[in-house]
Amino acid sequence: MSTPTSPLVRILFSIAGCAAMLAVAPASAADAAAAKKTVTEVCQACHGADGNSPSGDFPRLGGQHEDYLAKALRDYKSGARKNPIMAGFAATLTNKDIDNLAAYYASQPAVVHDKF
Repeated sequence: MSTPTSPLVRILFSIAGCAAMLAVAPASAADAAAAKKTVTEVCQACHGADGNSPSGDFPRLGGQHEDYLAKALRDYKSGARKNPIMAGFAATLTNKDIDNLAAYYASQPAVVHDKF
């Protein structure tokens, strides 16, 4: 036997359910294509256009986890991760730029090279 529920209680439960769904949905998806300009103008000089630098002296970013790449860039920007070159580049990036760059490099193929 069910108990009657007032319309107000049903509305409140509906609002709470919608709020819970919105809380777990991402605010906005990263746009890998939007990162292409930054990659071309800045990043590819060291990391390569697809994140697979031909030089073993620079980290390969292609195929890395998106959340790892975003955290690394945010840490360079905040100073939590130390590298004067990367700190300078990261300082100019917005949070959206960081998300877009992370999505771009995560979507690239990973290539393994030996350092000679």
